[in-house]
Amino acid sequence: MLLGDEALDRLRLSTVVVAGLGGVGAYAAEMTARAGVGRMILIDSDKVSESNKNRQLLALDSTVGQSKTDVMAARLLDINPDLRIVKVPEYLTEDNVSAVLDSALKEMAFAGTVVRPDFVIDAIDTLSPKIALIAHCVHNGIPLVSSMGSGAKLDATKVRLADISKSYNCPLAFILRKRLRKIGISKGFQAVFSEELPEREAIVPTEGERNKKSQVGTVSYLPAVFGCICAQAAVRHLCGK
Repeated sequence: MLLGDEALDRLRLSTVVVAGLGGVGAYAAEMTARAGVGRMILIDSDKVSESNKNRQLLALDSTVGQSKTDVMAARLLDINPDLRIVKVPEYLTEDNVSAVLDSALKEMAFAGTVVRPDFVIDAIDTLSPKIALIAHCVHNGIPLVSSMGSGAKLDATKVRLADISKSYNCPLAFILRKRLRKIGISKGFQAVFSEELPEREAIVPTEGERNKKSQVGTVSYLPAVFGCICAQAAVRHLCGK
């Protein structure tokens, strides 16, 4: 009733990649699937942990220890049994992002068709793989929305969607813009960010985690809001609205 038959047909024929199935990505994946997207590639190397339960859609007593791609795929197929899903339980890096996506797209292909991503949702929370995925999309002309940091913030009304060059008050976005400029990318993809200044006491330095220099306290609802706006970006783009 809202989108119309033509838009629903476009969604059904679209392939969306969701990279990262944590606090932001799982909500983005579910809302995109509920909107009627017909094909999805789900990328995440992690398993559900006890510490995810304050904010992540997939985190339940019954799912702790399970692969996030397995839990997400089962949930989405329970919503739409006709959804075509390729699960990629791998960690993206600068060296493998192209090969991982190519392999997933070949698996998604059917009846001799060639499948390419119609939209990518980047919900990765570590810098190196995030940059690798963004660079791959920008250099290959793949439409993209990238989630910035939802941690250390409390006000859902401050969340915004804009070109990455227009983001502000987000430490992750600041570092990302700086690193991307070094490889010739300063604009050209959407970012979800909060204009609220972060609560500094909620950011604690850490050691021993791959590509993570700090742990950030996160309230239950902010990642969900970020995920829903990522889904909005994907759905409106795919519908031409």
